[in-house]
Amino acid sequence: MIRWNLPLFEGLRPLSRGRSVRDALAGVNLACINVAQVLGYARIAGMPVVTGLYTLLLPPVAFALLGSSRHLVVAADSATAAILASSLSLIAAPSSAHYVALVEALALLTAVMLLLARLFKLGFLADFLSRTVLSGFLAGVGAQVAIAMLGDMLGVAETSRNSLIRVWQVLGGLPAASTATLALSAAVIAAILLGKRFVPRWPVPLAAIIGMVVMVQTAATTQAFPSEPDRPPDVDRDFIGVGAGSVLAGLAGTFPVNASPPRTATVAQTGGRSQLAGIVAVAIVVALMVAGTALLRNVPLAALGGVLFFVAYRIVRVRQIAAVYQASFGEFMLIVATMAAIVVLPIEQGVGVGIALSLLHGIWTTTQARLVIFERVPGTTIWWPRSARTKGETEPGVVVAGMQAPLSFLNANAFRADARAALQSAPEPPRLFVLEATGIVEIDYTAAQALIGFIRECHERGVLFAIARLESERAQDALTRFHVHEVLDPDRIFHSVEEAIRTLDPTDGSG
Repeated sequence: MIRWNLPLFEGLRPLSRGRSVRDALAGVNLACINVAQVLGYARIAGMPVVTGLYTLLLPPVAFALLGSSRHLVVAADSATAAILASSLSLIAAPSSAHYVALVEALALLTAVMLLLARLFKLGFLADFLSRTVLSGFLAGVGAQVAIAMLGDMLGVAETSRNSLIRVWQVLGGLPAASTATLALSAAVIAAILLGKRFVPRWPVPLAAIIGMVVMVQTAATTQAFPSEPDRPPDVDRDFIGVGAGSVLAGLAGTFPVNASPPRTATVAQTGGRSQLAGIVAVAIVVALMVAGTALLRNVPLAALGGVLFFVAYRIVRVRQIAAVYQASFGEFMLIVATMAAIVVLPIEQGVGVGIALSLLHGIWTTTQARLVIFERVPGTTIWWPRSARTKGETEPGVVVAGMQAPLSFLNANAFRADARAALQSAPEPPRLFVLEATGIVEIDYTAAQALIGFIRECHERGVLFAIARLESERAQDALTRFHVHEVLDPDRIFHSVEEAIRTLDPTDGSG
């Protein structure tokens, strides 16, 4: 039975006076970001312009009611709008009644897919994105937003949606660039920097009517902006919130909404710590709709471009990327590769590449796990991996080794080869081989066959084989399912290495 445990307004509670003020200011910022952009998204999607504003009304309220994340911002985005236009324009005329009806149906279908994702608990998909790939993902998002704004900042026309082609078009148009346009963009960036320096809690970008949006999967955004540092995000729960937002978007006659990492980042950076920011933004949009949208028609593109360029810079986690570079060049290259994929490819394909790189990195890490020799810590009964920093003790005729990773088809051959090498390199002919299995949390079929084969090799050499500290229930169950017990008696499994040695090696004098 599936239980729907949905405490309401989790992204809002608890509220405090000080936090509410910061959230309200962040909501003003959010309204500035959203309004100017969604009008353009509606045009891109082939929908009546006013429907862009509809995406800012009910969907954020739905997420605040049903979602769990305190930071995630639900909004329309350009990628969704472009996909809608390119696909549905082949079926119906843009802005026609038939076209609008198709868009409404698509919004409801998107909601159904998200609700099914919650039903089948597909939030684990977020685990496929490692922290390094998330850093690359956000860096790619920032680079994509910055590239998209170059033309507006320089007064250069560019028509492509491909980031590389856009850069090429901007470079080709540099001789015709407008100095005044660039100066206005630079002035906006300078104003924002000064505001961040001297009045960081106030919405300085309000004067420039800023906007940004890049579509990403809800799971990736929730992971990138956790509500609490010590509490894992509830991605499955957020599917409900985003899905409910698309339901209301469809019923209101507009297009689907998604989680937006740039907007989420901006709310977080301007002090927003709950969904109250989204509710305030909704109130401001309502006020603008009452007053009319004419006020938004004359927003300078250069000013908008300057603000977006600055926000794109803030999205990139420079310090984290620098820390990864210093600690692991391989993982730094993973960030670079993910960033390049997001910039060069369509965003949905770039995210897919990021997920694939995460999986490949995890697989590669598992394949690098090798068998390590254990030694007794002097004066204790503790057996610890051999280290050049400490001098351990060994037992004559006893080999103790451990695998500090799950045993799987990825490392089964390496495990068996290392175990053979450990027997052959022993100072004297071994009588007992003890597998220290603390790190072995899983054993698959291929690895079980490798383990059976090595146990038989030990028996042929006259060497006893034992397993110590196999704590994982899944690994214990695997010994039975894969018939390892047929070559390993149950009494050869021990709670400690010392217990195995005392029981099976009568020549040991430690006890």
